[in-house]
Amino acid sequence: MVPVHVIGGGLAGSEAALQLAHAGVPSILYEMRPIRQTPAHQTDRFAELVCSNSLKSEQENTAPWLLKQELRHLGSFLIDAAWRARVPAGHALTVDRVVFAEEVSREVKANPLIEIRREEVERVPDEGIVIVATGPLTSDALAADIARITGSERLFFYDAISPIVEAESIDMSIAFRASRYGKSMDNSDDYINCPFDKDQYERFLDALIGATSVPSHISEDSACYFESCLPIEELARRGRETLRFGPMKPMGLADPRDGRRPWAVVQLRQENLRADSYNLVGFQNHMRFPEQARVFRMIPGLERAEFVRYGQIHRNTYINAPALLEPTLQLRSRPTVLFAGQISGVEGYVESIATGLLAGRHAAGLASGCAPVAPPRETALGSLSAYISGASASDYQPANITFDLLPKLDDELRRRLRHDKQARHAEVCRRALAALEGYRFADATC
Repeated sequence: MVPVHVIGGGLAGSEAALQLAHAGVPSILYEMRPIRQTPAHQTDRFAELVCSNSLKSEQENTAPWLLKQELRHLGSFLIDAAWRARVPAGHALTVDRVVFAEEVSREVKANPLIEIRREEVERVPDEGIVIVATGPLTSDALAADIARITGSERLFFYDAISPIVEAESIDMSIAFRASRYGKSMDNSDDYINCPFDKDQYERFLDALIGATSVPSHISEDSACYFESCLPIEELARRGRETLRFGPMKPMGLADPRDGRRPWAVVQLRQENLRADSYNLVGFQNHMRFPEQARVFRMIPGLERAEFVRYGQIHRNTYINAPALLEPTLQLRSRPTVLFAGQISGVEGYVESIATGLLAGRHAAGLASGCAPVAPPRETALGSLSAYISGASASDYQPANITFDLLPKLDDELRRRLRHDKQARHAEVCRRALAALEGYRFADATC
């Protein structure tokens, strides 16, 4: 059997290659690191996480939980690896990013049906089945070739990376441990919280707004920030209360030493299994490194913070998927080419894993001469695929999985449950998981 070309060894590409192997289909997995590094990656491992280390909520009957449940049902290798690499983080599935990447790399390297090639791919192969999963940091040469074969201009938006501090440098006489509303997976206080009073918050806000940013390499006219990953200083410029009702909201958090709720709070999330470093939740930014040290040491409890990594800003590249892709992630103009991961126009780690699983399974069907079939529309996977292929092409924005993407309940059921949002969400999840039973990725009559 002719191998499938999988371009990119990130979340989507790794999942796709492992799914192909599971189906008995050989693949060639191309990864340009370490021959050529990206501005954000630090290693040559497969599935390296470069921004947050959170795979979002594991709370039952939430949209992120539903997507992960569907992936578990379908045998996602990366979701399984994430569970093995998990660290405490309330109701979120958060991982030690080193352990996670090592787990995925070990599986990929050990699989005899996956041939690894460490080289930069500058053109989409003209023959065979191809999965493009090069992520948000697609090289310039390949991005130009993708623009050529899709007949469209490249699209850009900025993404950012949160800073990480050494655990021992956090002043725990000021900071306190607590999970929001006391919620965690094992009833523990998973987050470290740095509390502000009103005066501290106002001074911090002034410093944040006045900090010097790294000059953009792309003109401001073409710089498009993705709303769910805005740099913290961009949020601050929207109004003096924006952060208090966003990433610095104090709701559900009380200092156990006096029972009082802070005026604002910065939450720190455990970065690895050793618990020797923590990342500043929601504090992605594009300030100069010395400015980050100056401003973030104004956070109560971080006055002597030692930074393992500063925040960064980098370019994300994605295609105008609704104008180009089928719900099976196949390129309409060339059905043997599939797109997966952030370059396909999804946002988020789990969403990238999901499109990698789908692309791998669909490509396996194509390799066997079968017609791929998109997941049922009632499922999170089907709704994500429907959004990618069917949203408005004129103002397309990458999407995380939300209940808004899934079909609404029928009118009678919605009326009956109109005062119980949790019951409505539970019913949407029940319907999705039921629809997934018996689903086949390819036409059984092929």
